[in-house]
Amino acid sequence: MAWEQARQIARDCVGRPLPVVTRPLADTLGHALAEPLTALTDLPPFDTSAMDGWAVAGPGPWLLGGAAVLAGDRAAPLSGYGTAVPIATGARLPTGATAVLRREHGEFDAEGGTLRECSTGPGSVAAGRDIRPRGQECRAGEELMPAGGTVTPAVLGLAAAAGYDRLAVHRRPTVELLVLGDELQESGLPRHGRVRDALGPMLPPWLRSYGADVISRRRVADDPGALREAVRDSVADVVVTTGSTAAGPVDFLHATLEEVGAHLLVDSVAVRPGHPMLLAELPPTADGRARWLVGLPGNPLAAVAGTLTLAAPLLRRLVGQGDPEPRLMRATAALPGHPRDTRLLPVRRADHEVAPLPFDGPAMLRGLACAGGLAVVPPGGVPAGGSAKVWEVPGQ
Repeated sequence: MAWEQARQIARDCVGRPLPVVTRPLADTLGHALAEPLTALTDLPPFDTSAMDGWAVAGPGPWLLGGAAVLAGDRAAPLSGYGTAVPIATGARLPTGATAVLRREHGEFDAEGGTLRECSTGPGSVAAGRDIRPRGQECRAGEELMPAGGTVTPAVLGLAAAAGYDRLAVHRRPTVELLVLGDELQESGLPRHGRVRDALGPMLPPWLRSYGADVISRRRVADDPGALREAVRDSVADVVVTTGSTAAGPVDFLHATLEEVGAHLLVDSVAVRPGHPMLLAELPPTADGRARWLVGLPGNPLAAVAGTLTLAAPLLRRLVGQGDPEPRLMRATAALPGHPRDTRLLPVRRADHEVAPLPFDGPAMLRGLACAGGLAVVPPGGVPAGGSAKVWEVPGQ
């Protein structure tokens, strides 16, 4: 199966995003907006001072009177042209004020009680100077963010400023990561023919970057019964496995999927590394929730390729987000390709250009650790000076 076709199947196998939940602002970070974020008020909600200084009415000099207006105060109106009152940044402008005179531009004559613009000022205090007018940023009812946008810290701040206490977001899909293989060890130096588990630490942050809530990560032995039980009894929306996707002596995943009644949607993809990846629809849970399984190869870079190919579009669809567009970038050196299959190649990015990195074998991570993206290299490769689509590497 072609690489783009496999990605399309992973997107389309989800009928609709996960249900909408309404949560307090603090509990929505990282979720996708289920509806547009629309301003509930003008921002700012009233005319405010942009500077510390004096709110003035008309041209100077001004007669100063009244207590300073602080942020949060409701000031009395100015008594007419030629009057002024001290004001702080962010304070609501008194009715009748036409401008703000910055503190560094004003001189106050305590004996006469008058305020003048000093010689270092701009020369005149034009109407509207240093005032943030009501609705400068947005008007009530204006769309601030589209549905599907990710709730970032900045979006949380914007939502709070716009009047929200709670947001409607899509529930994040729960994911259980099953790391398969008796040869893996979780600590210390590799010994006695065993190797360190690189995918257990690496994959959960990648999956979270696509919107997943990783509820469990556990090792499963090379035992068909243990694998069958783990897949059958998982309560996660998506089960992600590493290894056992090929046809080796301890590769039990295909048989397991058949035994539990799964429907295989993708079985091997024409991409290097990672071609023995798979995607299956699992039987629903007792309460009717749909479930899926993404089977990643056991080699680290191959597993990353499988994550980008199948897990990313599946998870983004579940949280109500579309796939971001890859960047089209110029290759400063030839990007070597596979004779027949698409290749996902770690590349170094600089401005709008990319160059291949060494250490790009399916079992290697050294190149990926230095990469600014993964280039999608068509069969035959990309010549120097040619263009390639580049997908970002999460966290880099």
